[in-house]
Amino acid sequence: MKLSLHGRVGAVALVGALALSLAACGSDDPLDTAASGAPGAGETTSGETSTLSGELDGAGASSQEKAMDAWRAGFQTSNPDVTVNYDPVGSSGGRQQFIDGGVDWAGSDSALKPEEIEAAAARCEAIDIPVYISPIAITFNLEGVTELKLAPATVAKIFRGDITSWDDAAIKADNPDVELPALTITPVHRADGSGTTKNFTDYLNKAAGDVWTDEGADDWPIQGGESGTGTSGLVQAVQAAQGTIGYADESAVPAELGKVSVKVGDAFVAPSAESAAAALAASPRDEERGEHDIAVKVDRTTTAAGAYPVILVSYAVACLTYDDQETADLVKGLLGYVVSEEGQAAAQTAAGSAPLPAELAADAKAAVDAISVG
Repeated sequence: MKLSLHGRVGAVALVGALALSLAACGSDDPLDTAASGAPGAGETTSGETSTLSGELDGAGASSQEKAMDAWRAGFQTSNPDVTVNYDPVGSSGGRQQFIDGGVDWAGSDSALKPEEIEAAAARCEAIDIPVYISPIAITFNLEGVTELKLAPATVAKIFRGDITSWDDAAIKADNPDVELPALTITPVHRADGSGTTKNFTDYLNKAAGDVWTDEGADDWPIQGGESGTGTSGLVQAVQAAQGTIGYADESAVPAELGKVSVKVGDAFVAPSAESAAAALAASPRDEERGEHDIAVKVDRTTTAAGAYPVILVSYAVACLTYDDQETADLVKGLLGYVVSEEGQAAAQTAAGSAPLPAELAADAKAAVDAISVG
């Protein structure tokens, strides 16, 4: 039986910032104190001090960075004796560090592959827990143009290099009222292994398979071309010149860049938390996973009203059992806050993500609760 995910976007909680350390990212991390409407992990309703203490190291998806800052702020406010470090090296790098035992948990924009689960088995039984749902914006830099409508095949041809000018007939056909320049299109892709790339190329393959024959992958399949490292690097490359087009977590795209509404059925749908949630609701689970290993098979060809299928479902990759009690308690505490209503509302405020639907949130909480010391 296939399980569909249903839910609606929840209430927004305000999150400030707390000065925290950020491991190995080469930049300062200015966060202030976060306010939470309910107790976080390690905090009691009677005002008792949290019993959690220690240092927790994570690495992975740069798309999660804004949400992670909010999660760390909220969690550390309730648990002042805990330091949480997160290095946004990209999904591939985070998963590899987790497999090698270099970090306690990883953030990834795609669930572990079967071969990665097998490789991680030398360390522990690895599980994927959904924590962050967000649209991937197809973003472009054209003076005077902030919105475009594109069919999946047109998007695929642009990134494949088959459509090379902004005044191409295929682009004009869906944008008759937009003045498009005779300017060369410069596609920009991620230079590093990226779960965002995997989700975007999976969309191109599933929605425009006649054009984009490569299956979804962390690494960009076409040699050469413009690229940027990390989400911020790709966005900066798109900002740097007129005529560029790229793809990035919607929360990272600045207002001065344009965004594409993609064709879904007979309508064009823009990226938003609501349209991402609608696409998630139309998508089944991967039924071949273990009890607490949760992966969503995003339906890239859905025609559901208001659904935007260019989304990423981002995961926390963790051990079901850890070797020591302190690490198990810290991972369980942090991820418990992340998947809570407060944590999801914090991410929505900071990054514009869609909160986990009720059914998926309940299963994610059950997976976190199952984490223990071996």
